[in-house]
Amino acid sequence: MRNQKSLTALALTSAMLFGCNTTSTTAEQKPTESTVEPVAVAKKQTESERLNAFFEEKFMEAVMRSPQFQTYLGIKKDYGKWNDNSEANAEKELQITKDNLALLQTFNFDLLDPQTKISYQLAELDMEDEIADHKWRYHNYPVNQMRGQHSNIPSFLINQHTITNVKEANDYVSRIAGVNTLIEQLIVQLKIREELGIIAPSFVFPHVIRDSQNLIQGAPFTEGEDSTILADFTKKVTALELDEGQTEQLINDANKALLASVQPAYQNLIDYLIGLEAKSSNDAGAWKFPEGDVFYNHALQDTTTTKKSAEQIHQIGLSEVARIHDEMRVIKDKVGFDGNLAAFMQFMREDSQFYYPDSEAGKQRYLAEATALIDNMKTRLDELFLVKPKADLIVKRVEAFRERSAGKAFYNRPAPDGSRPGMYYANLYDMKAMPTYQMEALAYHEGIPGHHMQLAISQELEGIPTFRKFSGYTAYSEGWGLYTEKLPKEIGLYSDPYSDFGRLAMELWRACRLVVDTGMHVKKWTRNESIDYYVTNTPNAKSDAVKMVERHAVMPSQATAYKIGMLEILRLREKAKTALGDKFDIREFHDVYLKNGPLPLDFIETMVDNYIAKKKSAE
Repeated sequence: MRNQKSLTALALTSAMLFGCNTTSTTAEQKPTESTVEPVAVAKKQTESERLNAFFEEKFMEAVMRSPQFQTYLGIKKDYGKWNDNSEANAEKELQITKDNLALLQTFNFDLLDPQTKISYQLAELDMEDEIADHKWRYHNYPVNQMRGQHSNIPSFLINQHTITNVKEANDYVSRIAGVNTLIEQLIVQLKIREELGIIAPSFVFPHVIRDSQNLIQGAPFTEGEDSTILADFTKKVTALELDEGQTEQLINDANKALLASVQPAYQNLIDYLIGLEAKSSNDAGAWKFPEGDVFYNHALQDTTTTKKSAEQIHQIGLSEVARIHDEMRVIKDKVGFDGNLAAFMQFMREDSQFYYPDSEAGKQRYLAEATALIDNMKTRLDELFLVKPKADLIVKRVEAFRERSAGKAFYNRPAPDGSRPGMYYANLYDMKAMPTYQMEALAYHEGIPGHHMQLAISQELEGIPTFRKFSGYTAYSEGWGLYTEKLPKEIGLYSDPYSDFGRLAMELWRACRLVVDTGMHVKKWTRNESIDYYVTNTPNAKSDAVKMVERHAVMPSQATAYKIGMLEILRLREKAKTALGDKFDIREFHDVYLKNGPLPLDFIETMVDNYIAKKKSAE
């Protein structure tokens, strides 16, 4: 699977931001002096100013081709529409990317200022990747337990489509009515992959079939409480406080659209998936794809933004697992546990003191304490950072319709216009998968100082083109997330040794990912072999291991980004400390990482080298 430059399921990759959804760009649209009025103003523009204007123009063209990204940005021009996910449009988008790359390369790189040179290089790299990755566009599963149109539709309506007036309520109804087309396009994509022999492993199908069935349960489809989408629509419309007749009419319109569009669409998808399941196998590695080994090594380089091979990453994982086990033994001895590490892990996995009850009260307690951890960390940020996000962060429980198959925890960015805070989602479906000793590290990773610091800051930055604020590199973002699990320990947090063990357990989990991801996709490890590696080497619940292995299966290479990214950040930090000695300021180092927006790791090293040189020259 391609490097996830998109940091939410509905945000676009930075390359796609140069080519999104319906119209093509021609060479005649090149922003030359002759097309800019008044001429006198155009002649005064520097090459950097011209290029940055080009970036903004192409970004907004892309936004205007993507109704869903418009919604994400708070633009409501095409509020009742969905993106066009057809094959024909994919080809149009590829051509737009090619055209825009050709236009980019007409600018004189040597005349650009340093920051704009970075923008040029990033845009060129992203567009070249987008074109090259077109070859691999079918090497994925568009419906799986982690993500896909089947779950994106309700998630988008619930979390992105706000309703503040009658028009926006009607737009919501229009989107409901458009679901049938979206699902038809999805089934086309599944059929293309079926013909290529790219069919999800057997264990994926029960998850996606169940989640799809859940969405057509309840009113107006069946007896009982309102269905997921109708409940959301009714809640939002009722809050408008319209007269009773208007509210009733809107809800009636939504019911009709659900029955005419959503029900047949999802039933068709379910029927197709049931038939496809019969053709599936338990093989879960990318090695089964056409040119699978070539694809996987390409995916690793794209994900980690390094040149490391699958075998190198596998060996790094084995080495890190051994190191972390040694650190865990120190904590085991510190708390006076009588037994070996395996016994201590079993104790941590099974002892009831580390788990809240699987009840509403237990789940609310978890959310409250996770919020308190983040609130406390907010008071310590000045010790570690010069720049801080303006947007707030809230802790939220994963919605019931998707909690059984969703990941353990994840983060959604705030709205750029400030209308929606950042959200740390905790999955409380299985409380045995959410031990209290991991709560602290998980909150830091997904919230503060982790993804919220990084992603909220990136879209609040000034002085860089908009496309850079919304781009993303998995190793950059997830490496930071894992690094910021460790960072609070350096200012005295994790005072409870069990929580510190939980921090190590989270890092160990990411080290094991290096071993298992490469094991599954290159060494042909089976699903059971992969699950056993996690269960044997970590204190996590077996349910964690099952979910993780299923995630490896549908997102080849993605899970390697965390540990590789963290190791690179630590290496660069040590490089700066060694070079600067007592002149090193960790807050400045973090500025280097955060204040240029998402970057590939090799770009980060250049930034750190520049920081070192500038700091030394000021002595």
